[in-house]
This record gives sequence, C-alpha cells and structure tokens, in this order.
Amino acid sequence: MDKQLKRGLLDVCVLAAIKDEDSYGYKIIKDVKPYIEMSESTLYTILKRLEISKMLTVWTAEHGGRLRKYYHITKLGLKRIEEFKMEWREVMSIYQFVSKGGGKYE
Repeated sequence: MDKQLKRGLLDVCVLAAIKDEDSYGYKIIKDVKPYIEMSESTLYTILKRLEISKMLTVWTAEHGGRLRKYYHITKLGLKRIEEFKMEWREVMSIYQFVSKGGGKYE
C-alpha cells in the first residue's frame, strides 16, 4: 500500500477511535487492533502529528498513581473524518471502475 495513503488511513483511524470519548494510547491501540495493526511508536507519532495539526488536544490525569495522557478530538478532527468519508466514496467509485476492467483496450 502507498505510504501516504496508509498514513492518511491511520490518522483517520486514530481520530475515529477518540471520536465518541477521550482516550489514551493503550486503549486506542486496542480499539483499532481489529481493523489495522499499529505499533506504539507509530501511534505516538500519529498522535503528535494530529496534535500539531490541531485535530486533537491532550490533557493529563492521574491514574493508578501515574500521569496518563488523554486525547480529545477537536472540530478540525471531526471535520477530517467527514472529509475522509467523502474522499472514500470517490476511491470506492474508482475501485469499482478498475474492478470491472473499465478502460481496457482490446
């Protein structure tokens, strides 16, 4: 899979994982695992990129005597999910065209 495409998919997966409630690293990995494999190092790179892009915010709270970072999706993050859904419709249309053998020469 193209690196840029996969990067975009991973970003949206992370945003979707925190869409309904704030979450933390380990839980995000657990939530996306049924759909896509993601290492901790990949996740934290994505989280930092999304924070810099203002698609999520970070806050800390004590849990079990330690500080834990929680991630909250912003309006920009929600907008990115909606944009992805629109883009994906176009990708699926192209996939259907390619799958049918559209445009082949005889």
